[in-house]
Amino acid sequence: MTTTGVRRRMGVEERRQQLIGVALDLFSRRSPDEVSIDEIASAAGISRPLVYHYFPGKQSLYEAALRRAADELAARFAEPHEGPLGSRLLRVMGRFFDFVEGHGPGFSALMRGGPSAGSSTAYAMVDEVRQAAYDQIMAHLGIEEPPPRLELVVRSWVSLAETTALIWLDGHRVPRGELELQLVHDFAALTAVSAAYDEEMAGILLRMLADEPSDGPFAELVGRLMALAPAARRTVPAQPVR
Repeated sequence: MTTTGVRRRMGVEERRQQLIGVALDLFSRRSPDEVSIDEIASAAGISRPLVYHYFPGKQSLYEAALRRAADELAARFAEPHEGPLGSRLLRVMGRFFDFVEGHGPGFSALMRGGPSAGSSTAYAMVDEVRQAAYDQIMAHLGIEEPPPRLELVVRSWVSLAETTALIWLDGHRVPRGELELQLVHDFAALTAVSAAYDEEMAGILLRMLADEPSDGPFAELVGRLMALAPAARRTVPAQPVR
């Protein structure tokens, strides 16, 4: 028996959300500059004028898609405050790269501020993602009023994760799993360098390592560095502590 399908009429908000989803999918596969309103309309199964009925232009639709992507990316940094910090960060990096790999060009456009014309709204949303990541890391460390050196470490690490992901997208030349682990090691290394200059940072580093199991990410980094230590001693002359 043949049944004639009847297209269901969408409400205003439902149609808006559909268009945002379609646009985000297209922006995830190609740069927003390369996606036309005609393509978005075709993918949504509606006419070009109807797209303009819901959004005044591609920039406003891009910003709505960016809002959804930014909220989703910020949520990737949320993690239960249970277990060793190294393992928590490794899970966060796994979800972060899930997003990066799944959105590709869309992630690049997101973190670089959007289409070539740019907008203050797009840049503000990118800053929100960075701030959300920063706040989550501070929450994991249990520090409400971070000292200046710790703020530098965490913000530098968030920026490093972003830059690493953007470079990785260009050919996937380093295995993804190695980069996820390396970024966790980078966080410990940045903290350790700062700890060498500041007693408060040294205390934070020791608390980070206190609950680390012997097979955890931070312990692995310590093991790798200790393996390098004999060669480093032969190569680099010891310097007096100042």
